[in-house]
Amino acid sequence: MTPIVLALALQITSVAPIVKGTALPPPVSEESAPLAVVDALFRGIAARDAAAVGATMRNDATATVANEKSDGTRTISHMSREAMLASFKPGPERFEERMYTPAVEIDGDIAMIWGRYDFLMNGKVVHCGYDHFDMVRENGSWKIQNITWSSRTTGCGA
Repeated sequence: MTPIVLALALQITSVAPIVKGTALPPPVSEESAPLAVVDALFRGIAARDAAAVGATMRNDATATVANEKSDGTRTISHMSREAMLASFKPGPERFEERMYTPAVEIDGDIAMIWGRYDFLMNGKVVHCGYDHFDMVRENGSWKIQNITWSSRTTGCGA
């Protein structure tokens, strides 16, 4: 096959040309708005900034953790927004939470985000599991109503 024929054979979908000079941003998917709130939450966690974390949540938000210890013991803890925010105080450790391939489901003014995560302290994974966010949209803004996550220290990978 000649290079031109090969190039034409590989072209599957034509894309409309970008209108020069419009400076328009790319289209935003509906899923990107609630995901942006989760990203803001993770930035607040990394900064250890309770106010930034709290800004992503409704005032009556809650958090639930299903904790599995290395000995197999399991506990469920439920906490208020205030109790969760109290855990974000300045300190020397660097926090980072990463979520992988989150699934987003939206119906009107409610959304659910679910995905595998790991939590790092000073660059080392200290626990992992799955995050689940219940989101609500009020007055055009998405907020976290509830965060639920599983937490384990084994099987987290490298």
